[in-house]
Amino acid sequence: MFAPFPAFRRLVVVAGLLLLGAGARAGLAPAATMKLTLTAPITTWDEAIPLGNGLLGGLLWGEGSTLRLSLDRGDLWDERPAPGNPLAGFTYARLVALANAHRNADIIKIVDQPYFQDHPTKIPAGRIEFDLAEGQKLTAFDLDLATATGHAELGTAGTVAAFFSAVQPVALLRLPGPAPRAIRILAPESVKKLGYPDPVRGHGANAEWFTQKTAEGHLTCVFVGTRRLDGETLVATTVAFSPADGADVVAAAQARVEAALAAGYDACRQPHVDWWRDFWEISSVAVPDEQVQRHYNLVQYFYGAASRTGAPPIPLQGVWTADAGELPPWKGDYHHDLNTQMTYMGYQAAGRFDEGRVFLDFMFDRLPAFRKFAHDFLQTKGAAVPAVMTLAGQPLGGWAQYSLAPIHGAWVGHLFYLHWRYTRDEQFLRQEAYPWCREIGEALQALLKPDANGVLVLPVSASPEAWNNDQRAWVKPNSNYDIACLRMLFLGNEEMAAALGDAKAAAEWGRLAAAVGPLHVNPRHELMISADEDLAFSHRHLATVMSIYPFNFLNIEGTDEDRTVIKASVHDIDRLGVLEWCGYSYTWMSALRARIGEPEPALWYLKAYLHAFLLRNGFHANGDQTKSGFSVFDYRPFTLEGNFLACAAVHEMLLQSWNPHPGSGGEGTIRIFPAVPWKWHEAAFANLIAEGGHRVSATRQNNATTWLQVVAGRDGELRIRDNFGGRVPMWNRPNVVKDGADFVFKVKARDTITATLPKPAAIPPAPADAFLDDVPKPPKNPGVPMSPPTPKMN
Repeated sequence: MFAPFPAFRRLVVVAGLLLLGAGARAGLAPAATMKLTLTAPITTWDEAIPLGNGLLGGLLWGEGSTLRLSLDRGDLWDERPAPGNPLAGFTYARLVALANAHRNADIIKIVDQPYFQDHPTKIPAGRIEFDLAEGQKLTAFDLDLATATGHAELGTAGTVAAFFSAVQPVALLRLPGPAPRAIRILAPESVKKLGYPDPVRGHGANAEWFTQKTAEGHLTCVFVGTRRLDGETLVATTVAFSPADGADVVAAAQARVEAALAAGYDACRQPHVDWWRDFWEISSVAVPDEQVQRHYNLVQYFYGAASRTGAPPIPLQGVWTADAGELPPWKGDYHHDLNTQMTYMGYQAAGRFDEGRVFLDFMFDRLPAFRKFAHDFLQTKGAAVPAVMTLAGQPLGGWAQYSLAPIHGAWVGHLFYLHWRYTRDEQFLRQEAYPWCREIGEALQALLKPDANGVLVLPVSASPEAWNNDQRAWVKPNSNYDIACLRMLFLGNEEMAAALGDAKAAAEWGRLAAAVGPLHVNPRHELMISADEDLAFSHRHLATVMSIYPFNFLNIEGTDEDRTVIKASVHDIDRLGVLEWCGYSYTWMSALRARIGEPEPALWYLKAYLHAFLLRNGFHANGDQTKSGFSVFDYRPFTLEGNFLACAAVHEMLLQSWNPHPGSGGEGTIRIFPAVPWKWHEAAFANLIAEGGHRVSATRQNNATTWLQVVAGRDGELRIRDNFGGRVPMWNRPNVVKDGADFVFKVKARDTITATLPKPAAIPPAPADAFLDDVPKPPKNPGVPMSPPTPKMN
């Protein structure tokens, strides 16, 4: 059931560094970056103004005198298996036998082809169309991020305002002037492909609705009510769904709509505005690049609009399912070979833990389905995550090398581990994080067998999505991707078990982390696909360097050889080029380059993404929309992981706190402005979160930190890296200890550490590799192709 959202968000923001204050202090103008403005017309749904409250989503668009609101609901799914249910009875042992016998064509028939059937799939709810009053024409649209309110400008005729309530499952619109000439509610054409019957329509006094029966016997109701008041038309709408809203979906929808209309626009909007005020007060960032700032703010808004307690987490397109007469791209499903993981990599540093828990709780709640998948498909104990799955956690099929690979649950486990590292929530650790990751580890452990050298390997291996679904995609076990995922899971489990006092289990997880063997590195010190295959082509999925980012057990504070491997591997990916990259590849590489202390390449990749891979409303498009050489792919479907990785990249530039030895249990060092590009002479952030739950704020002037504050999240040792260029901080406490490159403090939870540093007299000279352009140029050598190059999955 849809529950009221929590309203306990407000935190004290220190030193006037809330987003607007930070901008004023740094000489920026971020208030303008809190609005998305689009000129009319908007003629396609995927460029619309996105609105939502986690459960319900809407897209505001239109042209001329026709205004449209496309409707979505997060739990609207057709869960029926593909015709004939070809995955039923298919086992991992059978998959392994076919792969080893080079019978990939047989695998494609059983596993890949069902994915391209019409169901299972996410389904849209419908659309409302308004024929505006005589003389009213759409001139512009905007989205006010601060209040999550969309507007459609009508020139001198006024403004349409719309919001999806943050506290109730209802949306309201206020239309100025005379009543619309007509209001239509349209059932989605795409569901006819699923064999659904025609919708059943109803109407009453100032109300209209339809119900749509699905093949599984569920029922959807889209309900619209209106009220004329003071020369305006108030419209309320909702989407009800059985069984979540009970058997009588019309009554449930009608009650919500009538309550909203009776309360009125302003009364409904106030708690909505309050919720969003509290949302924005959690943390803030201010950078001097308006394009980066705008996108960062927009994507933070996406978390609030699409990931809410009581609603499903963000799938490929969030709560903005396709409204073009077609079923959604890639079924609008949950992909776990990078999409969900990267979608939820942007919340930790921003402190949006409620939004992150939506995904983690969802995955935890599906443990029974994952245990069944492990039992039926893997024939093991424990739990396994289908890498391409429905809302209920059922496998969808698709390219078998990835969709049925048991390894991807290990990467999901990294998010459970990170959430605990950032919050140090012992209850979460004890009740969710470790139990979930332990069961994923148990299933993988059952599959691992020693090879001739005693290294534990999986029966078959792949590296997403190298060679797509070709026979060549089956590589020698273990791929570096498999090693990275296994080691990170086992190291995280070792650390979590130790924190819970289970020394025996911790030792076993540590043994397993070592037993999967070293990463495969060629004589040029480059990370490989597998033991006998180099990465020799441009590739969208940065699977070979997972150990660097996001997992970080290969990092710049390791050995000389570690640093050599990092440098050689990253620069070889540069050599292979961006020819076959997607938008998310750019933001992934941006975050990675910031993590390894390379701010100028980090900025170039981020700006290239912002230039070439966005639709005009900010949605991440997988292909190069400029068709100017940033990728051979120029297709349009949007998915959201690229957006959230852009946020993660900004966080990596401003604040890092990783532990160089995952699994050891040690605290990470707080690194303030560790990878800020030269041209960002001034920047600020407030209340970003470091591992350990420490709340950090800082200001940068003339390319140097001039003020910082850390509010301790827990008792213990707190370390702050001295990257201040020889300037001596003035601390708010005496006798600060220096240990190597770190300042070290003994703190109690909620202790505040503050330092000021002298502002440099001048901006330093630009480094040789400084990225100074506003618009990046496509690379002269786009790279080396993979054959066949065209992806069918994300």
